[in-house]
Amino acid sequence: MNGLQAGSVQVPEAELVERFSHASGPGGQSVNTSDTRVELRWDLTRSTALSDSQRERLIAHLGGRLAGGSLVVTAAEYRSQWRNRQAARARMSALIADALRPLPAPRRPTRPSRSARENRLAGKKHRGRIKQARGRVDPRD
Repeated sequence: MNGLQAGSVQVPEAELVERFSHASGPGGQSVNTSDTRVELRWDLTRSTALSDSQRERLIAHLGGRLAGGSLVVTAAEYRSQWRNRQAARARMSALIADALRPLPAPRRPTRPSRSARENRLAGKKHRGRIKQARGRVDPRD
């Protein structure tokens, strides 16, 4: 494998650390002998692939997911170690790209038009008249 591409960031293969362990779940006869669960770790505090602003942005957005300054992603949904490695890399790539995506423009507050306000009040008056007419009982009965 040749590193990880996440948006505008190319993480070198040397900075990624993979650990393998037994995965829980189905697996047949090989379930207790094969290490298919993958834990992918990337220490973004020491990474050479990031600028200082990118590093600060990642730490701000992924702060709750970081363990000792490292981003950790696990994958164990497949029975194949190779497919779990691909899934972990895809998940990490998506996390990094999402955290580095620029924020949307702030919402500009708007005011309703005069006709919209008038229509709203007319509707409220109409509903009030309907409800008022429901309970009318002739007291002479």
